[in-house]
Amino acid sequence: MVFLTDKGRVRSHNEDNGGIFVNKDGTILAVVCDGMGGHQAGDVASQKAVDHIRELWEESNNVSSPEPAEIWFKTYIGQINQFLFDYANRHEECHGMGTTIVAAIIGDSFFTIAHVGDSRVYLISNGQAKQLTEDQTFVNELVKSGQISKEDAEHHPRKNVILQALGTEKTVKIDLKTITYDDPGYLLLCSDGLSNKVNDKELVEVLKSEHHSLESKAETLILRANENGGEDNITVAIVELSVTEEGSG
Repeated sequence: MVFLTDKGRVRSHNEDNGGIFVNKDGTILAVVCDGMGGHQAGDVASQKAVDHIRELWEESNNVSSPEPAEIWFKTYIGQINQFLFDYANRHEECHGMGTTIVAAIIGDSFFTIAHVGDSRVYLISNGQAKQLTEDQTFVNELVKSGQISKEDAEHHPRKNVILQALGTEKTVKIDLKTITYDDPGYLLLCSDGLSNKVNDKELVEVLKSEHHSLESKAETLILRANENGGEDNITVAIVELSVTEEGSG
């Protein structure tokens, strides 16, 4: 597993954050946050969200099946939202700050995803990249209602308008999903600095190359995003999904 973040080629500082953390039972949690708003407060929002979720996760146990994983996300992402909202209200320089979050709890043969905003999770398996999250954005709503095409969405002037973020409102809508898997592959979490610049075909091509370590695959993805403009911060977390042999679990 590998986590990597880069400020890109244009921004002066990095408002993305995240990491891969292990709890008392050895269960993995991967997180990517993309902060925004306020005077340089985006990095405050994403940093605080990640610090919080890491502390909560490292103290947790018995979250190694789908139902407890979903309950854990509902409870604690709601708490983090409240914490950020209160913090922004108490600190004038942080008014309006918020952050996206995508997080995945990875157990044996299942993973549970929580998602707010427009950071994404992809499953790369069997030579395909499948996007598992739906962007909570103004433009994606237009696509879903048939008002514009997916191609139009790529270049829409309001592409960056997100409808949900942690910390901007008192309550937040968390998208939750649990998926069982029985094929090896990779779970990739990323900020839009990667997904706007590297297409599905390239994701598959980079991740299935057998001669490179996971670290160098992550570096290659960030390099490609930078080569394609690098206008935004770029963050990626990759966890390899291994499948236990039949009969052993």
